[in-house]
Amino acid sequence: MCGLAGYAGFAGCAPSGTEEVSLKEMTETQACRGPDASAAWTGDAAGLGHTRLATVDLVGGRQPLVLTRGGRTALAVVFTGEVYNHAELRAELTARGRRFRTRCDSEVVLQAVDAWGEQAPARLEGMFAYAAWEPAHRRLTLVRDRFGIKPLCYARTSDGVVFGSEPKAVLAHPAVPARLELDGLRELLLSAHPMIKTPGRSAFAGLREVEPGTVTTLTPDGVRTRRYWSLTPAEHRDDLPSTVERVRTLLSRAVTGQLRADVPVSVLLSGGLDSSAIAALARPEVEVLHTLSVDLGAGASGQDAMGRDLDGPYADLMVRHLDTAHRTVAPATQDLADPSHRCRVGRLRDGLTMGDFDTSLMMLFRAVREHFPVTLSGEGADELFGGYRWFTPSAAAAESFPWDTVLDRADLTRLLDPTLAAALDLPAHRAELHAAAAAEIEHLPGTAPGEAALRRDSYLNLTRFLPCLLDRTDRLSMGSGLEVRVPFLDHRLVEYVFNTPWEFKTFDGREKSLLRAAVADLLPPPVLARRKSPYPMVRDPAYRAALTGQVGRLLATGSPAAELLDVRAVRGLLLEPSGAKRFPREGLELVLDLDQWLRTHRPALHL
Repeated sequence: MCGLAGYAGFAGCAPSGTEEVSLKEMTETQACRGPDASAAWTGDAAGLGHTRLATVDLVGGRQPLVLTRGGRTALAVVFTGEVYNHAELRAELTARGRRFRTRCDSEVVLQAVDAWGEQAPARLEGMFAYAAWEPAHRRLTLVRDRFGIKPLCYARTSDGVVFGSEPKAVLAHPAVPARLELDGLRELLLSAHPMIKTPGRSAFAGLREVEPGTVTTLTPDGVRTRRYWSLTPAEHRDDLPSTVERVRTLLSRAVTGQLRADVPVSVLLSGGLDSSAIAALARPEVEVLHTLSVDLGAGASGQDAMGRDLDGPYADLMVRHLDTAHRTVAPATQDLADPSHRCRVGRLRDGLTMGDFDTSLMMLFRAVREHFPVTLSGEGADELFGGYRWFTPSAAAAESFPWDTVLDRADLTRLLDPTLAAALDLPAHRAELHAAAAAEIEHLPGTAPGEAALRRDSYLNLTRFLPCLLDRTDRLSMGSGLEVRVPFLDHRLVEYVFNTPWEFKTFDGREKSLLRAAVADLLPPPVLARRKSPYPMVRDPAYRAALTGQVGRLLATGSPAAELLDVRAVRGLLLEPSGAKRFPREGLELVLDLDQWLRTHRPALHL
């Protein structure tokens, strides 16, 4: 796993302003993404920077990679991620006469791009992003994996393009100033509350994200985007027993493939169905299975602050069941509320945070990275198999994002300046986003209305909700130089389950019936029967008290966020009791996050 940065000029020289910033400075903004090595390549009109987290071919996999012909550069590539079928592709390319110097998957990508061009991404299995520069054509190609697990963004300049894994790398170039407009503020707010990610958009004006499953080609003639993969309908021909068996085979194959590395690998284990399934499938493949979990404390009822069963007892049961080497990370309340940790999370995410959810996850990833550069996660299973509370016919039929109908979130826009809130008009904006997303979905002829509605629910979760979680996981894990792999997002498994009839996914009247059946012989009954329990949150009242004090000090000393806020409403928030529903603690976190984001990026405001 790595960090990418670079620029390309379309007038035969590097973009204007490049001489004012070194490629090294752009690359170093993402040093945490690649703690093992850093390097750069420059040509007459382009520069590629790379920071490396070594997981395969620790010695030979250095980048950028350059292919020459006739003593001249034909192709230069920087790549991040993992291509799990690189050995198979290497054999195919070798048979075509290609020669390799390393065992690394990045060299396979270089040769694949040279051999197959824009058709190469469809041949790659895994999570990845790459940039390929062809000097002879003055062509820069930016590619992102099918689900956008690995980030990549870019900005056009007057005479070229600047790109990076994260916005901070792009904004380090003087030709790309940080600007916040209404659409950017909408994206900033909605991607955190209530978690709606718009493909391609970012919070910064003029800065675009490469969309998942697409090839973006930039030349002197402009920008062209081609989708090489999408969720499309297909007839499901298997009966229920065959479907269960096929899910087991595909998931097992994904786990086995993603355990491969030249460094130690661990598994995140919460004791829920998803992570337990990953751990159980991984156990026979390794001599010792190392697992980790997070514990934020219990109340007298043995539940967390949202009334959910705690993970600890179930994680302990799985540890005994699989005989794993386990570690539990238990952050203290004062650490979760520590402003320096919030600052760190905000800088890693380049956006608003999810409060203690993010801080505790960052601490978990730090603990994992102390011993393991790679870990496996159960991310994506709920979106794929229907594990959330909003996977119901009524929620799916609603003309809104289905999680909006279930999640009890306060309207945090009440904390914004009333004039600004009216200009944002987030309800109308959300309705537009929903209509656009729903219009993308295809259905087979004759699909029953109820089945179509639930298929739409799954599509929206996979393409609008899940990207928020994937971005969170990527930023917070790479902040510690940790690679998180996600077997449930193997695209062959996703394609198969997405097109499975909904009655199969709930055949026994429970959520995620299909997944439970596929791993029924691997898990102890209490874990197999456990209902969905979301990522834990801290219950200690001292957490909200600490946030209240921090917001109070901001109001007293001044904040750049004051221009965006209704200060009177914020002062009222400080007086609310801890159990208030009008403005839960997310309101306090919003104020602190906006302050942090504005101080970090110092954008010009055009609102």
